[in-house]
Amino acid sequence: MPLNIPVKQNKKLETVVQRINENITISTYWYCSNITAIDRMGINDHGPVHIRIVANLALKILRMLIEANVQPSVEKHHKLTRDDAEVIVVLAAALHDIGHIVHRANHEPFSVALAANLLSELLVGLYEPRERAIITAEVLHAIYAHDTHVEPLTVEAGALKIADALDMEEGRARIPFKAGSLTIHAVSATAIEDVQIRKGDKRPICIEIKMSNSAGIFQIDNLLKEKLKRSGLAEYFEIRAEITGEEKKLIERYEL
Repeated sequence: MPLNIPVKQNKKLETVVQRINENITISTYWYCSNITAIDRMGINDHGPVHIRIVANLALKILRMLIEANVQPSVEKHHKLTRDDAEVIVVLAAALHDIGHIVHRANHEPFSVALAANLLSELLVGLYEPRERAIITAEVLHAIYAHDTHVEPLTVEAGALKIADALDMEEGRARIPFKAGSLTIHAVSATAIEDVQIRKGDKRPICIEIKMSNSAGIFQIDNLLKEKLKRSGLAEYFEIRAEITGEEKKLIERYEL
């Protein structure tokens, strides 16, 4: 399943997305990550569908922040461009979960190690050696910092962290849960019907979440709120969650 990214006029990003889509190792790592997550551990998706959703969300968040006059860290600290910030965010999104091929536990540092070996071929010819090293450093930081408990030090890493938590529609919660289980994780995941990002009324970005049941608050409170709080970007976001229509019954009976 290829990435489908709105590259606009960013030629470097266009080339990077094409290289990602043509890279057999990366697509196989996505596949193997889902073998670990779904087939072997019985938890939710961490493969190509998740990657495609997160890459688009992270890029959209970055662009909205830039429209709100938030300067990307690679521009502020390294004097590179906003186009380069987009390359960083999409690369980090594409590679942030490949560590699942090793194990779910500690997948973030595993992803960093695996990504380091892939970035040189994805960036070759697009950047001079110094700039290539900077892009690599920023991507690896963003990958590592998508862990809920790690504080991102860049705008790009913060955008990825928030985007990762937003892939929660239709049972796609980022809090792993066993398929078919009746835990609060599983029940709350099924309550999330729609997630949209739009321009905010009081802050630059509004995250709108529609739920079929109030159990969805668990997903928002236990993951999204925590990741947003630790993203370094919380001041730019507002969150609105509401139940659409009559509250839906999610389970008939629960026994211990």
